[in-house]
Amino acid sequence: MTQNTINYIIHPSKARGHSEISWLDSYHTFSFSHFYDPQRMGFRSLRVINDDRIAAGAGFPTHGHRDMEILTYVLSGAVEHKDSLGTGSVIRPGDAQIMSAGTGIMHSEFNPSQTEELHLLQIWILPDQQGLAPRYEQKSFSVADKRGKLRLIASKDGRDGAVTIHQDVDIYSSILEQGDVVNYHLRPHRYAWLQIAKGVITFNGQELSAGDGVQIIGEEKLEISTNNNAEILLFDLA
Repeated sequence: MTQNTINYIIHPSKARGHSEISWLDSYHTFSFSHFYDPQRMGFRSLRVINDDRIAAGAGFPTHGHRDMEILTYVLSGAVEHKDSLGTGSVIRPGDAQIMSAGTGIMHSEFNPSQTEELHLLQIWILPDQQGLAPRYEQKSFSVADKRGKLRLIASKDGRDGAVTIHQDVDIYSSILEQGDVVNYHLRPHRYAWLQIAKGVITFNGQELSAGDGVQIIGEEKLEISTNNNAEILLFDLA
C-alpha cells in the first residue's frame, strides 16, 4: 500500500492475496477465502475484486450466495452461468452481468471452452439493504462504446442503458489505446476505486499496471491515460 497524497492510496498488484488449485489461479485485491488482511477488508461498499483465470472446461460447481451484488466482468474467453432462477447465459468480453443474491441464490460458473482459458474479474458489492428478491441482469457494450471514454455499465438507477445494482455506486469501463486520455470529476463527499484490468496506464502522473488498484478519497479530478493499450474499471462510491 503506497500513500501518495492525502487523496489516494495505491494498492499494488504484488500485495494481493493469491490462491491456486489445478484449474483456478486467483488473485484477491481484498481479503477473501484464506487470504486475510485486516487492512484490506474492502473499500466502502466494494467488498471483493478477484482476478480469476479458469482452465478450459473447468469452473465453479453449484454454490450459494445471499445479500450480495455480484458482477462478473470477462476479460477474455467466456463463462457459462446457470442459477436457481432458471437463468442460463454465456458472458463474454463486453458484457455487464449482475446477480443480486438477495434472500439466496444458487449458481454455477464454468468455462465452456475445451481449449481456451477464461480470464475474468469477480466483483462483490454490499447491497444497500438485505432481504431483497434475487435477480439477474445482463447487457452488452461494444468496444466502440468504451474506447477512449468511460462507459457507465452499472448503476443504482440503471440509467444510460447500464445494468441496475442495489447500491449507490456507478461502475464505468474504458478501453484505452495509445494517446487516449479520459478525465473524471469526483463529486464532493464521494469516493472512488480504480482497477487496472489490462495493460499499463498513467493515473494523475503515476504509472500503474494490470492488477493495481487505487483507493481515491475526495480527489476532485482524475486523469487516466496510456501510451499502449489498457482496460480499466472505475467505481464511484458513496
